[in-house]
Amino acid sequence: MRFLILVIFLSIAAPLHAQNRNAIQAIQADPARDGAHPARMEVLHIPSGGKWVNGVAYLASGVGAHPTAVFFHGLPGNEKNQDLAQAVRRAGWNAVMFSYRGSWGSPGKFSFSGNLEDAEAVLAFLEDPASARKYGIDTKHLVVVGHSMGGWVVAQTAVHHPELAGAALISAADMGSIGKMPHAQVVEGLREGMESLAETTPERMADELASGSARWTFDRAAPGLAKMPMLVLTSDDGFAMFGDGLASKLKAEGNSGVTTMHRATDHSWSDSRIALATELLAWLQTLQ
Repeated sequence: MRFLILVIFLSIAAPLHAQNRNAIQAIQADPARDGAHPARMEVLHIPSGGKWVNGVAYLASGVGAHPTAVFFHGLPGNEKNQDLAQAVRRAGWNAVMFSYRGSWGSPGKFSFSGNLEDAEAVLAFLEDPASARKYGIDTKHLVVVGHSMGGWVVAQTAVHHPELAGAALISAADMGSIGKMPHAQVVEGLREGMESLAETTPERMADELASGSARWTFDRAAPGLAKMPMLVLTSDDGFAMFGDGLASKLKAEGNSGVTTMHRATDHSWSDSRIALATELLAWLQTLQ
């Protein structure tokens, strides 16, 4: 999606902080296998809006509950960031991924308001004591991570969940601000990638963004994130202004726990995946 796809990492040659060294080790080496409590993958079906969204949990090895990162994909979500989920698991975290209603085979109609409802449903599912026991989730160390539109979902959702240990945005798109752009421009930008979305059209999505733009901006969300540890990663994709603007607003709101990094790469971090994983893992380690 040309319009909607319209850091971070200090060079490995430079001296590394201990957190970065530990993060690189988690990327480069598999952990020792725990035969009694091995790493595993579980298919999830999470109730939301009268449907069951499809998800998958990458569960870390070892006995007991583990910190857990929940990943929110973009629009339409061609970049799934599964490499990040695997890296997170190697570092001892669970990773949960899912598809919003009406996207990538999850039943229902795709909509932006539905995305936010699905995010709430996923967190409710994971924080439920029965789910936490079944999947080994440490609900006191639950983090949300969003790429592109998923970063917008993360910001809008974290406002309502002060119990979260942190929130990370990767090349985030501020859908509220996009909704204020000229309607025809938004429609044109939404045309690409429609084959993976159900029961919607570019025009319908642009109309929804326009109607929700006043309440869906990063500026509107910032006051509710004043105490949330945040990682804001930007790239050379035309969206850096959204992440930079949010980070500045958060700092103005008194949030001293904002980490920012920029990388000269594209929207999907195509040539910087190891750098992206390293920065994310180093930040996650600060939350434990």
